[in-house]
Amino acid sequence: MAETIYTIPINEEFEARIESADCSCPLCNLYKKLENDELSLILGASMMEPDVRIKTNRLGFCPHHYGKMLTNGKRLPLALMLESHLNELRDTVSSASPEKAAKRITELENSCYVCSRVEENFRHLVSNAVYMWETDGEFREKFSKQSYFCINHIAALLDCGKSEMTKKVFKEFAPAVREKMDEILSSLCDDVSWFCKKYDYRYENEPWGNAKDSPERSIKFLGGETK
Repeated sequence: MAETIYTIPINEEFEARIESADCSCPLCNLYKKLENDELSLILGASMMEPDVRIKTNRLGFCPHHYGKMLTNGKRLPLALMLESHLNELRDTVSSASPEKAAKRITELENSCYVCSRVEENFRHLVSNAVYMWETDGEFREKFSKQSYFCINHIAALLDCGKSEMTKKVFKEFAPAVREKMDEILSSLCDDVSWFCKKYDYRYENEPWGNAKDSPERSIKFLGGETK
């Protein structure tokens, strides 16, 4: 399968995870790259585009991405977006009924321009990864060598495979993904159980093994690393 602009980042990330000693989810890392790219755009080239400004005025940003933009160092582009967003908000809620004002504010609490962009692009990325598994034997081999996925992205792979693969191919794909999940869950269950036992005086002199950081690893597995 020839590499394209859509497959190169996925291939590179999956290769990097094989070569690296760190235990991280390749899809979490790709998500964070999409997020960083989007933040760079919104504080740079995209900031003055009228269609983008209309969307940022309407959607605003979540606290997580407001925080990232504040620490980015580009305060003027952020202030310019805030200026037009606040003016739009004032025009919308100041003259509205209490019910309509509350509805608009509630909408903002559940919307974010960056989140919407990243989530849309990430759905395409997962779709591409699933397609690569189906059509590219080399990528399938890279996939098999991954040591870790978070549970949210295991679900994303299974959901996407179910909707986009033929039944025959999905019957091959699903066990490959489930095998990764079962390996990770089994290891975490054992390590967390041993962590708990270590607080029993009967086991206090026993070695920790891999259990000492098992609560942190379990939370990473359950919550991912995208925030």
